[in-house]
Amino acid sequence: MRGDGELGASVRWIVTSAWPYAHGVPHLGNLIGSLLSADIFTRYLRLKGHEVILVSGSDEHGTPIEVKALKEGKSPEELTTEVHLKIVDILDKFNIRFDNYTRTHSKTHISFTQEFYKKIYENGYIFTKVDDIPYCENDKLFLPDRFITGKCPYCGYENARGDQCENCGKLLSPIDLIDPRCAICGATPVLRRTKHYYFDLPKLSDKLLEFIRGSKTLTENAKNFSLNMLREGLKPRSITRNNKWGIPAPFPGAEGLTIYVWFEAVLGYVSAVKEYFIKKVGDADLWKEWWLNSDTNVAFFIGKDNIPFHTIIFPALLMATHDPYTLNFYIGATEYLNFEGRKFSKSQGIGIWCDEAVQLLPADYWRFALTYMRPETKDTNFSWDNFGVIINEELNNHVGNLIHRVLNLIKMAGGRIRRSDPITESQKKLISLINEVADACDELYKQTRFQRVIHEVMRLVKAANQLINDERPWDKIRSGDVKGYSSTVYTCYRAVKASAIMLYPIIPSSMAKALEYFNIDIKQLSWSDIFQLEEEVVIKKDFKPLFNKIDVDDLKSRLEEIRMSSKEESNRVDINYLRKISMKIGTVKRVERKKGTKNIYRIYVDVGDRVIKLLAGLVPYYKEEELLGKKVVVITNMKPKKILDEYSTAMLLAADDGEGNVKILTVDGNIKDGAIIR
Repeated sequence: MRGDGELGASVRWIVTSAWPYAHGVPHLGNLIGSLLSADIFTRYLRLKGHEVILVSGSDEHGTPIEVKALKEGKSPEELTTEVHLKIVDILDKFNIRFDNYTRTHSKTHISFTQEFYKKIYENGYIFTKVDDIPYCENDKLFLPDRFITGKCPYCGYENARGDQCENCGKLLSPIDLIDPRCAICGATPVLRRTKHYYFDLPKLSDKLLEFIRGSKTLTENAKNFSLNMLREGLKPRSITRNNKWGIPAPFPGAEGLTIYVWFEAVLGYVSAVKEYFIKKVGDADLWKEWWLNSDTNVAFFIGKDNIPFHTIIFPALLMATHDPYTLNFYIGATEYLNFEGRKFSKSQGIGIWCDEAVQLLPADYWRFALTYMRPETKDTNFSWDNFGVIINEELNNHVGNLIHRVLNLIKMAGGRIRRSDPITESQKKLISLINEVADACDELYKQTRFQRVIHEVMRLVKAANQLINDERPWDKIRSGDVKGYSSTVYTCYRAVKASAIMLYPIIPSSMAKALEYFNIDIKQLSWSDIFQLEEEVVIKKDFKPLFNKIDVDDLKSRLEEIRMSSKEESNRVDINYLRKISMKIGTVKRVERKKGTKNIYRIYVDVGDRVIKLLAGLVPYYKEEELLGKKVVVITNMKPKKILDEYSTAMLLAADDGEGNVKILTVDGNIKDGAIIR
């Protein structure tokens, strides 16, 4: 991440991360690649005395959320609010402390985005173009991105989405799909011509080339990747969609269009800082002293697939305003964390999700292990066995054990120990190692190589534990060798303090507790404290072990219990959900076999205000004449469901005992058609 420039030339930092998409809870791979990494880096910067604002938020707009909300019978805002609150709770439990964790449907973000795009429109970087967009005549809406599915033209995958094939990874547009179908109802769409607005990215090619070549903060990898894109030639990018859920496009004649989610969410890096100052001091302009300041550094923690958006698209948008936005960008991009050799998948139950993790173990266990396996240079793998080794051996047996041993050794001397210089060669080597590891970790934090930080600290921790084993200070104090005892224990205390400070950004709760046991004021903690020597160390005598060993098999069992309980809970419905279901009494007016099928009837039911058609697999259980004239219970507000080549617009309720007996629900006595079931 460090690039050619010296991190620290400026003391003002904006740190941010990829914004979690608000259609589901993040998994452990999402956490370490963005949110947790941003928190670690911010804590390090503050230890070094820098002025930092840490911001992020929930990304709420776009077609995936609209599709999921439709399927769940909720409004998009209901869905995203529900998920946003879950993410906020997860951040709190993982001790990830944003100065402002916001959302893209906030008033500040919406107004900022619209003003931003008005400005670049007025500056001549937006133009219009007429496109052919798939349209569903059944649902009466355009089908951008994930509203449409079909066969991938590259690999033949049958369920590719309109924006990307998840099987081969190719980026797609909706008109690329073979045999496309509406993701909501399954109908075959038609093409309709509609006007869209484009960002004239090629117009900024020269400025982007100058920025990337001259950057002293981008890594060489990020530079080379971006320069290759520029050599291949940039293309205009469509920035509007026909979605209903999103930020209304502010351009003349853009009624009914919204800003494409990728092009508005990225502006959250700026609007979140603006909102922070509005909330904190009520100043709507103070954000400019940070973002419109060439001395401000900005760090992004993202996945490797998001690099182009942060080195090409986002800088281009800022340039198009003609305002002096800082471009001192540091990109902390990670590879992917897999789970037991496979990609995380909620539907297949592969992986651990953050809300599950915090129910299994304290946050610092996860923070330590995830940082230990952070995918910094290549994809890494979470395995239960490796997790057990990291926690039981590295965290508990080495880190936790060293801290507890030194506390006990000081307790043997009445709970206090005077400063003592190193006597033995081994002690002198340990002091030298403290300085060596501190310098190495300082540099590694600057480079966002947090995994390597842990490995460096473990060198020091293991050396200190070995010194205690070799010099046996408990024998020295029993024999009256107070000087020898003091020099060993004080030297090891220095190693403990240094290790705790260096690990504090990664596991803050437990290291804060460790330092407090030594009566070190955590509120005043700084990196330079590693090298400060106290004349006397006085401990709190009520200390306890910081960590415990884990049983991996027990954790697996508990995870299954959590998931079973969650599944049962998710199947429960409240009265408001039931009120959305329109159930009416109706009379069966006509029944006919559906051609080409063995089990399906086409049934017409009079529900008072209209006759509705539905398809039902009742042939094995009823003859046509047995259904005619029956008073039945029908759900009338079903989304149309395609069965073979025909849509069913309602559902007839029936009971199935699982043993081959199916009976339709009828009513006791006579009641008019259209009567509502409450």
